[in-house]
Order: sequence, then C-alpha cells, then structure tokens
Amino acid sequence: MEVAHGRPESQAASSAVRWGMLVDATKCESGCDDCVTACSTENGWTPVDQSVHKKQAPQWIRKLELQNPLTQMETNLPMMCQHCADAPCVDVCPTGASFKRADGIVLVNRHTCIGCRYCMMACPYKARSLVHESLNDTQKPDVPRGIGCVESCTLCVQKIDRGDGTTACVEACTASGHNALLFGDMNDPESEISKRLRELPTKQVRADLNLNLGVRYHGI
Repeated sequence: MEVAHGRPESQAASSAVRWGMLVDATKCESGCDDCVTACSTENGWTPVDQSVHKKQAPQWIRKLELQNPLTQMETNLPMMCQHCADAPCVDVCPTGASFKRADGIVLVNRHTCIGCRYCMMACPYKARSLVHESLNDTQKPDVPRGIGCVESCTLCVQKIDRGDGTTACVEACTASGHNALLFGDMNDPESEISKRLRELPTKQVRADLNLNLGVRYHGI
C-alpha cells in the first residue's frame, strides 16, 4: 500500500502533491457497497434509507449501475466528488466556503457556508448534499459537520493529513479483495497511481467540461 506522509498542522498543503483516485470499474462488484459503508463509518454520515427522502440523502459516495443501451453491458462504479482542478463549486460559491487546497482536495468550510446550495447546482456529478437536520451521535471529532451546511467527499482529508496513507473507501475495497480503488499522488511519476494511469486507458466523467478531475475511471 502506498503511504502518504502526514504534515504538521502549521505546514500548508503543497501544490507539489496532487491527491487523486483511480477507479477500475472492471473490478467493481455489483451489489458491493463496502466503499459506501466505510466512508459512512469514517466520516459519520448515514447512508440513505427508507426514512430519508433521496433528494436529501448524503452524497459523499454512492454506487451507480450503468447499462450500455446498445450492448446491454452493465458497469458498476462508485461516484463521489471528482476533486476538479477547475472546480465549478468553487467558482460559484459567494462566500469562499467551497475551496480547493493546493494539493487538489476540494473542501467546504462549514463556518462560512451559508447553505445557498449554488455549489450543489453547479456540480456536474451530483456529489454534494445539504445537511438538513441537527447532528448528534454521528458526529466525528475530526470530521466537522453541521445543519445548513453543504458537504461532500473530502478524500478522507483527516486521514491524509495525519499520514494514514489512503482513504477509508480504498482500505475497504482492498480488504474485500476487489482492489477496484487506488489512491495516491498523481504528481509523483513513481507513485503506484501514476504508474497505473500510464498503463491503463482511463476516462474522466464529462471530460468535455475540461475540469481536470482528480478521479479517473478505467473500464467505462
């Protein structure tokens, strides 16, 4: 497993690094939601159930099932914030609450988010959601969330900054033996993700938007 090194709190994120993820859809199993469960457990959000309206469900990560209308071939893949280099959510935010760190991770500052949801409308991937209710038992000390704030996948920024080396979803996918997810530094030519990106044909979802995504897909 590739290991990221934690940085001191006083040290800013560096543009020398660009964190990203490779999703191999050919290895993503139908019916498996280990990545969703792991993200929920790590970050303290509850997956959608029958008691929650789907439009109000957290969108940190969700599994999609796609079918080619010509061949009928089905493809499964996880969808989350794509951590765009040119993020539409950042462009439309009136308060600067949506921002991109120098290392490519797109985040929301809950202290300055006013819940206007412009970023949700601007996101081409439906990867953001608004917290509609007060949060109690699910709160995690290092993953602040709050009612009236927009949230999305953070690439487990708390784990990266403390040097855990990868995200919760990648850990779960690896533990299950599927190995459909790979996380790492896309700026480092010797990192495992960079090597795989050179070896495999990959696509960016809605590549026509030229957003330079931090999440790449193989097999779609």
